[in-house]
Amino acid sequence: MKTRQVLVNLFQACNDGGSVSQLHSQLFKTGILNDSFFATKLNSLYSKFASLQAARKVFDETVHPSVHLWNSTLRSYCREKQWEETLRLFHLMLCTTEGAPDNFTIPIALKACAGLRMIESGRVIHGFAKKNDKIGSDLFVGSALVELYSKCGQMGEALKVFEEFPQPDTVLWTSMVTGYQQNNNPEEALTLFSQMVMMDSIVLDPVTLVSVVSACTQLSNVKAGSCVHGLVLRRGFDSDLPLVNSLLNLYAKTSCDKIAANLFSKMPEKDVISWSTMIACYANNEAANEALNLFNEMIKRRLEPNSVTVVSALQACAVSRNLEEGKKIHKIAARKHFELEFSVSTTLLDMYMKCSSPDEAVDLFQRLPKKDVVSWVALLSGYAQNGMAYKSMGVFRDMLSDGIQPDAVAVVKILAASSELGIFQQALCLHGYVVRSGFNSNVFVGASLIELYSKCGGLDDAVKLFKGMVLRDVVIWSSMIAAYGIHGRGGEALEIFDQMVKNSSFRPNNVTFLSILSACSHAGLVEEGLKIFDMMEHDYQLQPDSEHFGIMVDLLGRIGQLGKAMDIINRMPIPPGPHVWGALLGACRIHHNIKMGEVAAKNLFWLDPSHAGYYILLSNIYAVDGKWDNVAELRTLIKDRGLKKMLGRSMVEVRGEVHSFLAGDRFHPDYQKIYELLRKLEIQMGKEVYIPDLDFLLHDKEAVLLF
Repeated sequence: MKTRQVLVNLFQACNDGGSVSQLHSQLFKTGILNDSFFATKLNSLYSKFASLQAARKVFDETVHPSVHLWNSTLRSYCREKQWEETLRLFHLMLCTTEGAPDNFTIPIALKACAGLRMIESGRVIHGFAKKNDKIGSDLFVGSALVELYSKCGQMGEALKVFEEFPQPDTVLWTSMVTGYQQNNNPEEALTLFSQMVMMDSIVLDPVTLVSVVSACTQLSNVKAGSCVHGLVLRRGFDSDLPLVNSLLNLYAKTSCDKIAANLFSKMPEKDVISWSTMIACYANNEAANEALNLFNEMIKRRLEPNSVTVVSALQACAVSRNLEEGKKIHKIAARKHFELEFSVSTTLLDMYMKCSSPDEAVDLFQRLPKKDVVSWVALLSGYAQNGMAYKSMGVFRDMLSDGIQPDAVAVVKILAASSELGIFQQALCLHGYVVRSGFNSNVFVGASLIELYSKCGGLDDAVKLFKGMVLRDVVIWSSMIAAYGIHGRGGEALEIFDQMVKNSSFRPNNVTFLSILSACSHAGLVEEGLKIFDMMEHDYQLQPDSEHFGIMVDLLGRIGQLGKAMDIINRMPIPPGPHVWGALLGACRIHHNIKMGEVAAKNLFWLDPSHAGYYILLSNIYAVDGKWDNVAELRTLIKDRGLKKMLGRSMVEVRGEVHSFLAGDRFHPDYQKIYELLRKLEIQMGKEVYIPDLDFLLHDKEAVLLF
């Protein structure tokens, strides 16, 4: 008996594989290795500190394994997610005479079925459990059954199991709440949680609250999430890292970046998930510089980022067009060997394209061992973003030749790239492809077709397509409003908006208001635009984002109301993005406001330092006022940073053939005829008393900027 107690103490002292092996030798020497109690202990320690193979060897060498040893071995395989072997061993257990399954065995087998989504095998085990009252009434078995059915998408069966237990415990309640949340039914998850908290016998734990917070995130319900946050604080769970991370994710996903930042700063413990969530929060809420600063701080603290962290940081680089930081992060991804993972490689492609570095993007694309539809679409849309939409169509053809069939998202991107070309014949061909491929019933594809036709000059075709649609949701209505706006027909856009509000069951959303405000801006309908903006905020309780504010700045800037435009910027609840300051800078150039132009330019140089166009706009403002020293300083800055303005490219379709023209192009085969025609047009414009705006041109030869 004394020897047995000594061995038990030795088992408790083991903390690595070496000590377990030494103890194994002692058991062998004492001749009690066949003792099922010690074999089970040894099996468990090998699984924990050594290897699964060593644990299995102990099991195989035990002549008459007890149910405890069976359970220990099964649990080891299940912990390693070796579901097939778990079930194979379970079936072997059923075929032996020793060690019939008990209420600890069944949950392990059910977990393996859930991992493999083998609902039929799970139902067989469920039937076996119901034949034994002790097993069938066990709460852990009930929780395992709920998990099985919920992971297989059968919440009806999960609910039946749940209702069979008159007094479910915290684990069983949590299994149901989690099941609803993971099956995209967050409303039911919160309803069930409300019932759960009313039960006096139930003690809430952090695991339950993680699922509840996740449900609030799915619903974008900050109010409910804040209530749960209060409950977390009252129960003293605010040091539970997974739970605090879920709260951080809630605030990040609902654009509550200030609350998220405050929570992040107060966290006593942070892991890579915490850092990644906060970086993503900044990157997705127009605070790219803060995202990159946080990422760099993480690196300085020698915390290793994972692929999710890198993706968020690269997205921040793409938004801010920070190529230098993007290349540094690319090196980190390559060093950690996840550069070519789908999510990372696609984000890298997007970053390089948005930073106007298509060559780097193409080089990465060609090195990808496997290219999925997302990779192809990233390259395709990237070319369009860089003014090379004509190459996008070539990529689309190569993609089809490679056997990759686009999904609805890819088709939308393809149509968007084609709309940059403005080739009507191509629009017709793509429309035919959409119909043949069965995408014509997809509302997003339909909306993209409306945009494509409108950008190709086929507004009548866009209207015809719109009128022929049986189902018009908010996306379709918004696209039609935008189509009229592109053609400067603000009156018709307002009519369509009015029809949507009065005659359809759909409420305008942020995109709808963006479309109608843009239409008002293009048509110079200032008063109407101001009314629409007021309607958005007060009648529909929608929070304008940076793009809405940018259009309002542009709208006011067009009529010279720069003071009101600045007031709009100052009352923005979020940091103004480059397009907001860009709209103000463009208005300052038109209305010769140097002081305000400098304020706009200062912000732009910080937000988007690699965009040459902003430097050129400010230099033009200085040139009009004769501030040649400032012009020269900007010229030096542009040269030192190697910035280049993206050259304008236009295309025209003549008899089915596309002709491309580049600004200042002297290599076009017909450039002499083209410039001769331009000179004739210039003479004709002079005869018709056309007076171009030449105020922004530079007249001092020493200060001329050659772009």
